Amino acid sequence: MKFRSIKGSRDILPEESHRWHAAEEAVRAVMQRFNYREIRTPVFEETALFARSIGEFTDIVGKEMYTFLDRSGTSLTLRPEMTASVIRSYIQNNLGEREPLVKVFYVGPMFRQERPQAGRLRQFHQFGAEAIGGAAPEVDAEVIALSAEVYRSLGVKNYSVKINSVGCPNCRPAYKSTLQAFLKGALADLSEESRRRFEQNPLRILDSKDENDRRLTAEAPLMKDHLCGECADHFSALGRLLGRLAVPFEIDGRIVRGLDYYTKTAYEITSGDLGSQDALVGGGRYDLLVSELGGKETPSVGFAAGMERLMMALERHLAADDGPSPTVFLASADERGRAWALEEAMGLRRKGIASESDLLGRSLKAQMREADRQRARFVVIVGEKELALEEAVLKDMRSGEERAVRLDSLAEVLRDSLR
Repeated sequence: MKFRSIKGSRDILPEESHRWHAAEEAVRAVMQRFNYREIRTPVFEETALFARSIGEFTDIVGKEMYTFLDRSGTSLTLRPEMTASVIRSYIQNNLGEREPLVKVFYVGPMFRQERPQAGRLRQFHQFGAEAIGGAAPEVDAEVIALSAEVYRSLGVKNYSVKINSVGCPNCRPAYKSTLQAFLKGALADLSEESRRRFEQNPLRILDSKDENDRRLTAEAPLMKDHLCGECADHFSALGRLLGRLAVPFEIDGRIVRGLDYYTKTAYEITSGDLGSQDALVGGGRYDLLVSELGGKETPSVGFAAGMERLMMALERHLAADDGPSPTVFLASADERGRAWALEEAMGLRRKGIASESDLLGRSLKAQMREADRQRARFVVIVGEKELALEEAVLKDMRSGEERAVRLDSLAEVLRDSLR
């Protein structure tokens, strides 16, 4: 019987994993420059954490979570997103007592049993950041600039930053009533999903991807035009700050968040290279989430971004390559040479030089072909004769140049040749 990966999951093969490493390293480098520190949480949590934070009536909780009972009968869920886990850790570990503004980031796998699509699998990967403890628009601006800087630093050019405000508990209730009054006449013609959202999450109807829904709501009132004074001032200041940080943006009144703990800023980064599934980043302010999960009321801003979508965007901007290769291949002409090559490869590795030797007992000719296939920069050929003379031939595989080197100076010669 042949086993296959589970539907909606995929293997990241050796020839592509180096691209993931490069992207993750770039993410971490940008986070470090903004003074965000990495947090790692378990991949499973109590189911109630996600039901409370994401909302019991959302599709994620109702249809998409991987939930199971452990042996003690506790309901556990593989994390479908990271913010709830970060906030749980923030509260549990009293991180707010250590510093007034907690700035953390994460990179890791998430799990949702949804229909697989471009850039979104059932096990997918996200990176993101949370700034917990700051109410000023400067925090929102930094988080948005941080997320955009990841793509800029990697050379992704065709992306757009879109911002909106979803108001607050003071101004949103009246807007919801205004929106529902507008939608009532078209309710029968909306998609089934939007009709279901009408009572619980009417703002999410504006975010519908259904073409008919978008046509019917083209003239719908927008939250950004119904903000209270505080929210309007915050949104206006955010726009000015993004201008000062040289982050181009556009205002899109259809970017919404349907849960009540979201306040003020909502934003997205989209890519023109990805077709209809164009979202790279989703984020915003969630001032009421910490208190919703049992902590003190704490203003917070964050974002999440898909690694798979990032990799798709990078395909258009990175030159193709086959990943890392050994600096030197130690080819052996006989059994004595084979024993020396195995030992010397280990010694070179401990000196920081990527090395390979033959482990399959192949002929010298086959070893040379293997060195070429692995794109080794140099080949050293050693056998009983070379060991007796304590020197070997070093071949530069790029130029074809060959020269004699003493075996005891091999590491030094290799380092000099790479400078």
